[in-house]
Amino acid sequence: MNEKPQLLSGLKILDLATMLAAPMASSLLADFGADVIKVELPDQEDPLRDLPPHKDGKPLWWKVTNRNKKGITLDIRKSQGRELLLDIIGNFDVLVENFRPGTLEKYGLSPEILQARHPGLIILRVSGYGQTGPNATDPGFARVAEAFSGFTYLCGYPESGPMHIGFPIADATTGIFGALGIIIACWHKAKNPDAPGEIIDLSLVESMFRLLEFLPIEYDQLGKIRERSGNRSQYAGPSNIYRSKDGKWISLSASAQPIFKNFAHQIGRPELITDPRFSTNSNRVAHSEELDKIVAAWFSERTQKEALEEMKAGGVAGGPVFSIEDIFNSEQFKARDAIITVDDPELGPVAMQAVTPKYAKMPGSVFSAGPRHGQDTYEVYESLGLSETRIDELKNNGVI
Repeated sequence: MNEKPQLLSGLKILDLATMLAAPMASSLLADFGADVIKVELPDQEDPLRDLPPHKDGKPLWWKVTNRNKKGITLDIRKSQGRELLLDIIGNFDVLVENFRPGTLEKYGLSPEILQARHPGLIILRVSGYGQTGPNATDPGFARVAEAFSGFTYLCGYPESGPMHIGFPIADATTGIFGALGIIIACWHKAKNPDAPGEIIDLSLVESMFRLLEFLPIEYDQLGKIRERSGNRSQYAGPSNIYRSKDGKWISLSASAQPIFKNFAHQIGRPELITDPRFSTNSNRVAHSEELDKIVAAWFSERTQKEALEEMKAGGVAGGPVFSIEDIFNSEQFKARDAIITVDDPELGPVAMQAVTPKYAKMPGSVFSAGPRHGQDTYEVYESLGLSETRIDELKNNGVI
């Protein structure tokens, strides 16, 4: 464990959540020193452990999402488990959960009961649709949330129909909002120590919906339903993904007028600047198909390396579309130490993303990959004041 003081040193979080979104929220805070205790059932592992990829049966995704956490077991479905949770909750500042709405209440562990035991407790409740509304108790998964939020409707080509991307972006987005929500509540508590702990109601759907920025105001004020446009931007031009002569891909964004002028000169077509079809960004968006043919032709005559070098020399914004292999070989990623190596007792050295963002004076750090199932159970419960006899009793009863 990292003993060096960090920005969130002293913040204690009990993570009852499973899978991705809520555990990611606590993981982001653990990167900056929060003391996070990850709970799993004694007879059942977190389902995230079962998601690929694996190496030698060891779950790689788990190693990142639950890094910097200690792992214990606890079964709050049992009365002794619920009593134990209420006994230890006073040791924590934050509780993170993502049960289906109504589940904690069914167990007799509603926020009211938890805060009656610990009035200052901050509770993050993550669910698919939120704690209220007609869909509240529906199962919540990232893909379903992305579709419900309006995000998936925008993805794909006009002729393709809506398309999901190959990664649960709603989980990652909600995790970021969850970490933000906890920090906001902690700030209020720090300024008002006697204030009751906040209860944070966070949904995957609303996290994704918040990312869509202008879509609601556009529909409200203009009655417009924004449709799919593939890789082509609907509000900036030229802005698309183009194929180079060597079959690689480049993302270009030259919508700002100075950048577009630079690009027009760079490709030897300065007349595009005064062409009425392309003279402003709005005009370029309206005539994006015509402009794309010109731009695509220029890229098709150059390798990716040649095109990028010319763009850089001309002050044009753009970059390669990287695979993960490209990222590992990138000098920029290396210079930023954006990929770090963490020692894992099961797999040895493993690579994962560095802490984001970077702080100059008290940077975050990663000192461990996700824990083995229940690996810290005895150590944690002893630190919370339980005797060895009681721990053994709870273990024998299947509570931990």
